[in-house]
Amino acid sequence: MNALPSVEVSQSPEEKFREYLTSRPRAQRYTSQQRDMVQYIFSKHNHFDADELIDEMKGKGFRVSRATVYRTLNKLVDAGLLRRINLGERTVFEHDYGYAQHDHLYCEQCSSMIEFQDPQLEKLIQDVCAQQSFHNLGHTFIIRGLCATCHRARTTKRRLDLV
Repeated sequence: MNALPSVEVSQSPEEKFREYLTSRPRAQRYTSQQRDMVQYIFSKHNHFDADELIDEMKGKGFRVSRATVYRTLNKLVDAGLLRRINLGERTVFEHDYGYAQHDHLYCEQCSSMIEFQDPQLEKLIQDVCAQQSFHNLGHTFIIRGLCATCHRARTTKRRLDLV
């Protein structure tokens, strides 16, 4: 995964989430399970689904309920901390807060995701939006295919099948 430049933020993810919870029409309390989730999720940068998060956290000794994880992930998306990416049958999450706009290459064989930024692509999106008088709030661009490793393995297997 290519390292993306970070974006300077005024609050930690934990502070931003706490602010989100208390500023809702019906203020909600910030539970210890939610705190553990936010700290765990933002301790590393990766793409994950809810089940992976549950398994990882339980493996590290955290007590988390499935219902709390699903509810909290939705709240983290609503708060602008995480981005939800739909990959057909699988939905993954990634950091949104503190990370620059970027796009993805998704390997349909091994499910790896490669993040990238391209100034030409960003310019094209801006130009199309300007032509259409469209106010861009962000985008999700996913190119599906095979990563270099899976493509190489597939090509090698095909050559061996011909022998």
